[in-house]
Amino acid sequence: MEPDSVLSEIADYAVEYRVTSREAFDTARLCLMDSLGCAALALSYPDCAKLMGPTVPGTTVPYGSRVPGTQFILDPIRAAFCIGTAIRWLDYNDTWLAAEWGHPSDNFGAILAVADHLSQKAAARCKEPMRVRDILSWAVKAYEIQGVLALGNSLNRVGIDHVLFVKVASAAVATAMLGGRRDEIISALSNAFLEATLRAYRHAPQTGPRKSWAAGDATSRGVQLAFWGMAGEMGYPKALSAQTWGFQDAWFRGQEVKLAQPLGSYVMENILFKVAFPAEFHGQTALEAALRLHPAVRNRLDEISEVIITTQESAKRIIDKTGPLHNPADRDHCIQYMVAVGLIYGEITADSYSDRVAADPRIDALREKMTVVEDPRYSADYLDPEKRSIANAVEVRFKDGSTTGKLEVEFPIGHRRRRHEALPLLFEKFRSNMLARFPGDRVEEMVALFKDPETLDEMPVHELMDMMVI
Repeated sequence: MEPDSVLSEIADYAVEYRVTSREAFDTARLCLMDSLGCAALALSYPDCAKLMGPTVPGTTVPYGSRVPGTQFILDPIRAAFCIGTAIRWLDYNDTWLAAEWGHPSDNFGAILAVADHLSQKAAARCKEPMRVRDILSWAVKAYEIQGVLALGNSLNRVGIDHVLFVKVASAAVATAMLGGRRDEIISALSNAFLEATLRAYRHAPQTGPRKSWAAGDATSRGVQLAFWGMAGEMGYPKALSAQTWGFQDAWFRGQEVKLAQPLGSYVMENILFKVAFPAEFHGQTALEAALRLHPAVRNRLDEISEVIITTQESAKRIIDKTGPLHNPADRDHCIQYMVAVGLIYGEITADSYSDRVAADPRIDALREKMTVVEDPRYSADYLDPEKRSIANAVEVRFKDGSTTGKLEVEFPIGHRRRRHEALPLLFEKFRSNMLARFPGDRVEEMVALFKDPETLDEMPVHELMDMMVI
């Protein structure tokens, strides 16, 4: 039976494509660095740390995969969960916005776990270990698979969680890393598509911390499906198109799953970094505008009559929230909350979503004065492949009739158009995040390594992971 074309195209890409784009490799190094830093910072938070470690305490695994920032040595499936969860926990890792949104760096859970295992195993047998440049290449592929699927297929509009595309990308890449053939990759891919999940935990009134470990779960499951594919587990070549029971009919309301463009290195080259603050990406430019307005409003908070937030359709749909916010997971996906914090404090950190900060009565008082409106131009430019803007504007109006004026920010600092501006800030973010887990001299060694691409690229993966053990 001939597989669905999407499965075939992804499998062929995973096996045959050779990454040649220098920009893609340069960006992938930054993504790896940023992801490791995000994971290190997240481990400082007990709700994340409690999910780390083996399922059964005391388990040992030959050539086990290390979890950066810990002493855990786990099987690659469990390690992928822990790494992916830590990277994603604080909503601080890189982002992709399209018809579907997501965080392609979630796939580093699978890539690092499998690569560490394979590299150690090869070195122990006096064979060539996997190098960091290899995992950069796999990262380009994982980002591309997830991101191009996201360009043309909106899972959120039918209630499916975006981490399905993480599972699909991780399954494809992990199988290929393990040496899988085309048919074995299709087996893993097809099984991944059969496992769509709901996104009810991302939305009021029950937003909860599952949204912070869902990607870890997805990338881990991708590794599990890869190992099963390599063991000969059958695939389902019509998993997408089977009448009635396939993904398209059963889950996607009869729509065809498609790849919006040929697979290459486009997604990695256009990835969005969260550089300055942890905040849901659709609201990053609104927060940047709020921080710029802070000096003009910080001493006039009681005089504010209204705050107008102008945004894109996607932001209005997913982070426009009124009423009570019940936990940090609820707050970090509320555009009004992040703008209020920015206007009041002039900064936002991971702690800004804590119960302690949220207890400040000024935040909810300011939220009640906010109106969120869509600008159709912002929505169109958001989907324009030549622009890919994430525009927002904030205007603060006062009781005496005066106003700050409408302060518009179209491209966040982590956008490709502002990459040069972001570069030093990304390294500083990495340094600061790693200091939450590692001693200063080790952190400076890591920073120096990521500033030396030639040395980093040739380093065996297991030696890089050695540096990440506390």
